[in-house]
Amino acid sequence: MPTSHPSGWAHADGALRGPSWLREPTDPNELVTPLWSQTATKSDGVLSVGGVPLPELVREHGSPAYVLDEADFRARARAFRDAFSSYDVYYAGKAFLCTTVVRWLAEEGLSLDVCSGGELLVAERAGFPMERIGFHGNNKTLRELERAVELGVGRIIVDSFHEIERLTEVSRELGRTTGVMIRVTAGVEAHTHEYIATAHEDQKFGFSIASGDALRAVRLVHDAPSLHLLGLHSHIGSQIFDTSGFEVAARRVLALHATVSEEIGVEMPEMDLGGGFGIAYTTQDDPSDPAQLATEMSKIVEHECRALGVAEPRLSIEPGRAIVGPAMCTVYDVGTVKEVALDGGARRTYVSVDGGMSDNIRTALYDADYSATLASRASAAPPVLARIVGKHCEAGDIVVKDEFLPGDVRPGDLLAVPGTGAYCRSMASNYNHALRPPVIGVRDGKTFTVLRRETEADLLASDVGVS
Repeated sequence: MPTSHPSGWAHADGALRGPSWLREPTDPNELVTPLWSQTATKSDGVLSVGGVPLPELVREHGSPAYVLDEADFRARARAFRDAFSSYDVYYAGKAFLCTTVVRWLAEEGLSLDVCSGGELLVAERAGFPMERIGFHGNNKTLRELERAVELGVGRIIVDSFHEIERLTEVSRELGRTTGVMIRVTAGVEAHTHEYIATAHEDQKFGFSIASGDALRAVRLVHDAPSLHLLGLHSHIGSQIFDTSGFEVAARRVLALHATVSEEIGVEMPEMDLGGGFGIAYTTQDDPSDPAQLATEMSKIVEHECRALGVAEPRLSIEPGRAIVGPAMCTVYDVGTVKEVALDGGARRTYVSVDGGMSDNIRTALYDADYSATLASRASAAPPVLARIVGKHCEAGDIVVKDEFLPGDVRPGDLLAVPGTGAYCRSMASNYNHALRPPVIGVRDGKTFTVLRRETEADLLASDVGVS
């Protein structure tokens, strides 16, 4: 059986083309629907999202542009809310946040996780209920803690002994009692990139269970009159595809939960199992749906609590990428096409687009894989092995490492990359003084601006060297 390549195309005879894991596509005009938002369709080679043909969107809003499918975002938010109906579902705002998204979350009944004063400011501006916000971060400033307590943020996830001291004092001075969760490291090696694995011992987040620091932190929070101990928080990493890591982490965190009950006499009411649920960037990825995740994770907790003889705490999770990742794609304009020779006589076509690592740093930062499709026309040309690259002055400025595109791809074509909702706009930069693209929402055949395109005036506004 032939192996699929990133866009899911497979050649019937299994003949190799380029890298050994790639296969030649059967029809580059077809859309591999599992990689795209739910309203994405292709007709005569033209990609539409939310009923809006992308060539029309680009004519109105320019390129590059992030395209956010409102119906898809809302559907994925509801899927997690309904599947985890006995949990609190906190959307991880770091994946992508703006006032429009905050409003959608409020309307769909989700809670919100923020990890900076800026993200909290966006939530405040959108009028999000503060009691439904959790505040993360390993080095919250004194002013951030003061602001969170003043606003009545529902829970602050503490990450160090210094933070416990600061939060105790801030809450006392403001005359508030602050809900606190304690982030713990369970010593789990998640099968993901080292920079997004967060539950092993040698990294910056949380209190170690194994060293005893986590239990010490619990005692400090419990003993502080201005703090209210809610429970433990565990996050094992990102882009996780099965619940085996969650099972190991839950077992260790629940063991600590039981120890707290036995030794301190406190039955903590809550526990957060984190997020990091994976999505399909290519057909090599096989994510679980929310219902499956909910069933498996609930069984794990139920089994462990029964074995430990403790009551099940109120559980919460923090999906971010799994909601917004597939709901957004990025559309680019092709500027140049160049064919280069590879070792062994093979050839690769380099397709340069009008964006790059300034709007999607993940390929360069995490060696992330993406897919792409020709979005503006049909083609009968035989496919060629292509690398989609950006316009920046870096050899590592790669958007899609390997993809089959029609052999007649040319300047002026539009290419679209799915699965760019998580972290692409959040981590976008002005490298080479690029202007960050807009986020254009689509629904029912209409477009609306979620975040406008940056302008040259924006770029120069902070440059005060010349008056």
